[in-house]
Amino acid sequence: MDEKRNIILAVVLTALILFGWPYIADRLFPESMQPAQQQTTEQQAGAAAPAAPTAPVTIRDRSVVLKDSPRVLIETPKLNGSISLKGARIDDITLPTYRETVKKDSPPITLFSPGGTQNSYFAGFGWSGDGLKAPGNDTLWQASANKLTPTTPVTLSWNNGQGQIFTIRLSVDENYMITAEQKVANIGTGTVGVRPYGFISRADKPVDPDTWTIHIGPMGVFNGAADYDVNYKDLDEGNAPGTFTSTGGWIGFTDKYWLSALVPDQKARFDGQFRKGTGQGYQADFTLSPTLLAPGKAVTHTSRLFVGAKEVKTLEAYQDSGISLFDRAIDWGWFYWFEKPIFALLHWLFTVIGNFGVAIICLTFIVRGLMFPIAQKQFASMAAMRAIQPKMKELQEKHKDDKATLQAELLDLYRKEKVNPFSGCLPIFLQIPIFFALYKVLMLTIEMRHQPFVLWIKDLSAPDPLHVLNLFGLLPFTPPSFLGIGILAIILGITMWLQFKLNPAPMDEVQKQIFAIMPWMMMFIMAPFAAGLLIYWITSNMLTIAQQKWLYSRHPQLKQAAAK
Repeated sequence: MDEKRNIILAVVLTALILFGWPYIADRLFPESMQPAQQQTTEQQAGAAAPAAPTAPVTIRDRSVVLKDSPRVLIETPKLNGSISLKGARIDDITLPTYRETVKKDSPPITLFSPGGTQNSYFAGFGWSGDGLKAPGNDTLWQASANKLTPTTPVTLSWNNGQGQIFTIRLSVDENYMITAEQKVANIGTGTVGVRPYGFISRADKPVDPDTWTIHIGPMGVFNGAADYDVNYKDLDEGNAPGTFTSTGGWIGFTDKYWLSALVPDQKARFDGQFRKGTGQGYQADFTLSPTLLAPGKAVTHTSRLFVGAKEVKTLEAYQDSGISLFDRAIDWGWFYWFEKPIFALLHWLFTVIGNFGVAIICLTFIVRGLMFPIAQKQFASMAAMRAIQPKMKELQEKHKDDKATLQAELLDLYRKEKVNPFSGCLPIFLQIPIFFALYKVLMLTIEMRHQPFVLWIKDLSAPDPLHVLNLFGLLPFTPPSFLGIGILAIILGITMWLQFKLNPAPMDEVQKQIFAIMPWMMMFIMAPFAAGLLIYWITSNMLTIAQQKWLYSRHPQLKQAAAK
């Protein structure tokens, strides 16, 4: 098979994998479990949890709302914020180690905000029970301390005046996990039924869209399987499954880089549910089995709330501590088995080198080095194919009206000459999963977010910011994405054109025209992709050019064919 056909095949298959394969794979080989069968109204998990949020009448300033109720401060290396003592809501969380943009004065990421504010997003824990006076949204709790830190837990308490005392002991680790020990002590004279729950409510969808390659929205792990099947559109249209029943697992909302997740006791059975409120409100909640609490008895349930960044190592550490499939909060997709090693290698290179762009270049050298023996065989196959071109042309002229005979004669020729026309395709097929894995790593992992390279490349996970049409930023407008041709895209087109020039010219005129425009087509197609991905492809092209020159010196007949 001619090298140029291999390149066309690479382009087509790469595009198919990038944009089509995840959509097909999710349907042919679904990773997620089927939701539990819809339960009756009396059995639904949501019956015990608060209703999904409703759209507020007015939106108020966040700083004003934060002053409406007494609060317990949260202060950790990775979390800042506060807990409202009115309703015991965790509704104020910022991430001091992450910024909204690459600018030095950019504010930190705000993840949770109180109800009634723009993009309100909060979580809480509570109880329900028949005949039980349980704490509600307006309950004012008492706090044992005024600040929650990794070394100073805080206990919230409330007496309902009817014989039950409720407490929530909150603790937080050095990362993003808050632990809630929900305790009810029955000091009354009668038996009561109590059922603990947890919930996460958000007023609107995130700005990052849900795509075929990246799931953003409701998700969870139920009975050892990750579920990416529910999205905001399902909730809007009322098509989401009713409940999920599981032993172990978790439930919440995943954004591109951020996650909020409720983690019940991993040995307990729980009922989870995603719900839609009025307006744009959404909710994920869980309830545990009810308990009959006799006088003089107490019951404690421990659950956790993750609220923070989807750092690969952090998620893996929580998974290793017993949270089922917690690393699947990152939607690695069908090539999970291949993407994580690529990430691990790239991240290791970064820790050694200190620059992700250089790490990507080094990764490219490693990939091309491992594939070098295969590339040698590919070029040898190309040389053999060029050597039998005259014989192939004779057969084509002889059997031009009989395609069946022509195919049989060509196969016989390949067998006699010991030539495999498809051997040149192997490096292409090996490159595709590597390319896709790097694409997913750059798109998904927060470790690449806002990582600079050199000069104008301040964020390798974002497209090249310098565009030709606005004279690389001199003109005050941003071209549409499909016309945003940056410097990296131009370099990509040039290196691909040089690579094509080193290949033997095709005999067919139509093929010549296709190859003449393909580098510039790819320049437009790849321009909106992450800068890190273009750096990988440019480096790969340059190494291929160098490799071609070296291998031509070992296969003179192929070099002569390229010069024709």
